[in-house]
Amino acid sequence: MTAVPPPAPPGFLTGVRVLDLSAYLPGPFCTQILADLGATVIKIEGPGGDAGRQLPGALHEAANRNKRSVVLDLKTDRGQALGRGLAAGADVLVEGFRPGVADRLGMSYSALRAVNPSIVYCSVSGFGQTGPLRDVPGHDVTYLAASGLLSFPGGWGDSAPPRPGVPVSDLAASTYAAIAILAALYRRRGTGEGTHLDLAIADAALSFASTRADQRLDDRGPSSTHLHPSNDLFEAADGVRIAIGAVEEHFWERLAALLAEEVPALTDPRFGSAEGRRAHGDDLVALLRRAVRARPAADWLAAFAAADVPAHRVLSVGEASRSAHVRARGVVADSDRGRHVLFPVLRDGAVMGTMRSPAPALGAHTEQVLADVAAGKEPWIL
Repeated sequence: MTAVPPPAPPGFLTGVRVLDLSAYLPGPFCTQILADLGATVIKIEGPGGDAGRQLPGALHEAANRNKRSVVLDLKTDRGQALGRGLAAGADVLVEGFRPGVADRLGMSYSALRAVNPSIVYCSVSGFGQTGPLRDVPGHDVTYLAASGLLSFPGGWGDSAPPRPGVPVSDLAASTYAAIAILAALYRRRGTGEGTHLDLAIADAALSFASTRADQRLDDRGPSSTHLHPSNDLFEAADGVRIAIGAVEEHFWERLAALLAEEVPALTDPRFGSAEGRRAHGDDLVALLRRAVRARPAADWLAAFAAADVPAHRVLSVGEASRSAHVRARGVVADSDRGRHVLFPVLRDGAVMGTMRSPAPALGAHTEQVLADVAAGKEPWIL
């Protein structure tokens, strides 16, 4: 049996206090990252709860573990007063409202800075707090469209750019928000000053999209081709899909030698260089698909492994989370409400992320937290 890495010691962010006023995915996934690393996160929800609770799938469960849920009606004077009271003791606040809403709810940066000058306040919105699109509504797919990311085909010969099956722009924003918050906390250690972070989801997607553009970001319209014909998905004889990543020359040579047993035309000199493979990509992809379809996936995967060719069977998330490799890494944790992928980084052989509790029921901690506030006790201590 493969050894599982030992549990991590207390998280790097133990003692950091985070107030989460966000919903759906971008803000909650950011605060979950902080919670996985040890921060105490109190999630403020309206009487109807985070709308993400009503979405199909497990989005809410996957973005709100290790938090406490407190129901406050921020549309009332009492709710706003309680919210500002909690913010007064917070190190970080993350809000995901459309621009202007936090002001109406009495939870703007200026209002909270008056009671907590050192707070790190992060606004996560579709198009940011400034600019002509600041008030325009959107979701992941519209931010991907606005960023240029959807102009790139996902595979050679694709007739239309695909929409990613996971919300790339939302998760990019979550990641950048967490990084920005940690940078602001580091700065605060020396200055004692808080700050307002303005993160636009579309900007985060644009940053990701820029990795496929040249450094001038020229407006040349949609890219017509994928970068590498031999870096794609291929279907084997039994219908199983295999991802092959033969980008570098030595990987291509090994792949071509194997597949040429089925399709000798792959040794054609036209495909002898990266430039040639791209110039004749349509012909090459057709040959590659014919070759891979000649044998079952297991046969090819064994041959690729023996030849050190980058390849992997396309797995479902469930298969991936239960693989021997992921079990050995220890980044998946089980709870009574499902399985969770923790913060996926190891330090000194141990998983950095901790699983303390699954996503809370709506308002599960309201009574406890408000009782502590009324009694003058510290509501952030678990």
